[in-house]
Amino acid sequence: MNTIEQQLWDYIDGKLNESSIKAIEEKIESNAGIKAKYEELLKLNSIFNALDLDEPSMSFTKNVMESIALVPAPVAMKTKVDKKIIYGIGGFFILSLLSLLGYVIYNSTLSMPKFRFNTNLNFRVDQYITPTVLYSFLFFDLVIGLVFLDQFLRKKVARK
Repeated sequence: MNTIEQQLWDYIDGKLNESSIKAIEEKIESNAGIKAKYEELLKLNSIFNALDLDEPSMSFTKNVMESIALVPAPVAMKTKVDKKIIYGIGGFFILSLLSLLGYVIYNSTLSMPKFRFNTNLNFRVDQYITPTVLYSFLFFDLVIGLVFLDQFLRKKVARK
């Protein structure tokens, strides 16, 4: 359904605001194709309004609802995937990546520049390890230990 047809249906049903109503009325007056479509939809709407819809009896509705209640709820299918297939696909990708890496290494020319490593190993440990750093480290370890102990105890209680 195109937008002009949807707008015409909304106009016929009275679902539009003031500005949209004026815009649709202008389109109907100015365009003969839209006016013909509007008249066609008006006839169709009057035919729909003239139809008398039959409602099913209450016993029919009750019988249908009772039969639906007796049908068991569908259970999600649980399919089992063979692990050999998963391992085969994973192995294929790992083998492909390794072969690609091997190809790149084989075709590359790797040369290392001369590297001089002059180090001065004279540094003062007491300058970096202060009591504040040591206490902070121990506090952090204590907090992590308590978190792990809490998780361990919660798992132990949950098993019982």
